[in-house]
Amino acid sequence: MARMVDLNARIIESLYIEGLMLSDEVRAAFDLTPGAANDTRNDGDTARIAFSCEALRTTTRMMHSVAWLINHRAYFRQEISEFQLRRYGRISPSLPDAAPDRLALLPPAVQELIRATERFYARLVRLDAGWRDRAPRTGETSAIQRLRERLVHAVG
Repeated sequence: MARMVDLNARIIESLYIEGLMLSDEVRAAFDLTPGAANDTRNDGDTARIAFSCEALRTTTRMMHSVAWLINHRAYFRQEISEFQLRRYGRISPSLPDAAPDRLALLPPAVQELIRATERFYARLVRLDAGWRDRAPRTGETSAIQRLRERLVHAVG
């Protein structure tokens, strides 16, 4: 099994730029202003509803992604502590993916964009899980480890 690379400022910055670019593509794809390239008003009610539902789901996914990345950027810029990041910088592992029946009603380019946001979000979920599971930095002991050590000394 490959060793997970620990998060660092360069990785977060790269993901942040990728996330902003993807968010901009999502905004353009789901633009509902009159005359927009993806205007679905003539595609029937079912397609419009599917478009609206997936627009909401996709933009929510990207908002969560960018928020997670902003928290990590703040941590690496020493604007928040690791405690604050661990407490408030979680990413939800349970955001739902696009509904296949609705996805089929959308143009192929929009379908691919939605899948790209799902892949991006899944990467962030894996990174977050790996970061949270990692051992404390060298020289640091967790509160649980310190408690265990005190118990061992008290008992034995």
